[in-house]
Amino acid sequence: MSARGPRLWAVVGATGTGKTSLSLDLADALRARGRGAEIVNADAMQLYRGMDIGTAKLPVAERRGIPHHLFDVREVTDEAAVAWYQPAARAAIDAAFARGSDAVLVGGSGLYVSSVLYDFRFPPRDAQLRARLEADLETDGPAALLARLAQLDPATAARVDARNGRRVVRALEVVLQGADTHGAALPERPVLWHPATTIVGVQAERADLVTRLDERVEEMWRQGLLAEVETLRGRGLEDGVTARRAIGYAQALAQLTGELTEAEAIAQTQALTRRYARRQVSWFRRYADVHWVTPPTDAGALADSTA
Repeated sequence: MSARGPRLWAVVGATGTGKTSLSLDLADALRARGRGAEIVNADAMQLYRGMDIGTAKLPVAERRGIPHHLFDVREVTDEAAVAWYQPAARAAIDAAFARGSDAVLVGGSGLYVSSVLYDFRFPPRDAQLRARLEADLETDGPAALLARLAQLDPATAARVDARNGRRVVRALEVVLQGADTHGAALPERPVLWHPATTIVGVQAERADLVTRLDERVEEMWRQGLLAEVETLRGRGLEDGVTARRAIGYAQALAQLTGELTEAEAIAQTQALTRRYARRQVSWFRRYADVHWVTPPTDAGALADSTA
């Protein structure tokens, strides 16, 4: 076994670019070189039990015997807040290190990834204030709350995703408590949590990615997303704060309730998925020292790059 200490790898990028496949190949390459390797999930929706088809979750039988962590650890009625996720992910990584393994963090949820990789500290929470703001969000919509945020903290309002009501609510919750907000963005001078970290960004040519994403959404419906969502309704999906808003799941719910036709649900999911992929690309492009790759990629060469 190599004498070097444990390394944290992060395989990041937009949805549909091949992160899962590369993470498996990288873990195999590390193990072939005498390192243990364990995979830690950084996809917010793959935390949920039963949300498989719509998240393209890798079945257990296809995980090549590689330990996987933080998959299927939340119920659809639970909120998967990043402040909950950060210590859970770091604990899984520390446990892998203690076993002599490298950890491979894989996923495209930008804030989740950043919360693990960088020295991210989260401001205070207030459940009662949050409940009031969420009620205002339902009544008035995100634009009204964003206007309130702009009056209190123009800098945060300028960089928060105006379409993401939950992010606007969270920023307001923090500002109204008199605390500094993380602003739904990277720290200005990010410092790595684990010094021995390698970030691998997976990219694809835009036209090819758009085609791939549109086809993947259609395949989700063919694979039985509606049946999956119907099952999850029985587990309380419609009462969930986070899960019911997931791209694809919200549209499938709307189809089941008659608010959308199947064609409308698919088209809306495709449009939202393309928009989400653009935001992911923008987020990860801000990272420093990323090793960008375009599949197919030589995972062995990546593993050797830090030997």
